Amino acid sequence: MIYYKNSEEISKLKAAGRIVNHTLRELENWITPGVSTGRLDVIAEEFIRSQGAIPGFKGYNGFPATLCVSVNDEVVHGIPGRRELKDGDIVSIDCGTILDGYYGDHARTFAVGDISAERRKLLEVTEKSLYAGIEKAQAGGHLSDIGHAVQSVAEEAGFSVVRSLVGHGVGKNLHEEPQVPNYGRPGRGLTLKSGLVIAIEPMVNEGSADVFTDQDGWTIITRDRKASAHFEHTIVITDKGPEILTNGH
Repeated sequence: MIYYKNSEEISKLKAAGRIVNHTLRELENWITPGVSTGRLDVIAEEFIRSQGAIPGFKGYNGFPATLCVSVNDEVVHGIPGRRELKDGDIVSIDCGTILDGYYGDHARTFAVGDISAERRKLLEVTEKSLYAGIEKAQAGGHLSDIGHAVQSVAEEAGFSVVRSLVGHGVGKNLHEEPQVPNYGRPGRGLTLKSGLVIAIEPMVNEGSADVFTDQDGWTIITRDRKASAHFEHTIVITDKGPEILTNGH
């Protein structure tokens, strides 16, 4: 069942999204060699609560933290803890909030200190693929147009997209229908309509697209242990084009 959102609901989703955006901006000031992933988690939770929201991920299906913090070959769902970031790392931070019953969901991958040219390219291409997907989220288009755009940008740069994980609808639940794959042939699937709110979230690997789940039951890791990047925005489809709800405005 797909729930299309009215203007009041979209305003609430945007308010929740604004806090997620500002949380990641706050964290950016702390992402330096030597900081622990657990410290980032504490900072994020304190900031979210100071804004009158609550962490959207903490306790979700038993997840123990406010943030998903995934370093280097970790794709998504990394659990924050004692690990300290090192110069040359890349770190994906996925954050969720709940405000007035509605979710915000947004992710960025950050460079820690000086990173290699290859990792810099991976971050730039993954972010570019996100915006290519957003651009295709047009009323009257098809759901697969989004994934096709993401896949095209990533693969043309020599990278691969993770296929076993997808974007999703967002609303009063963190994960709603429809699923939003990051690959596919264009012109297929759901016809996109105004009021549809979805999280588009490319997960792009330096090497193979194959991944596995760590023994902690959460962290997704690249099979070949090469680096992975993750960028995500929650958007709403309107008759005037896609609007990003997690851009902080």
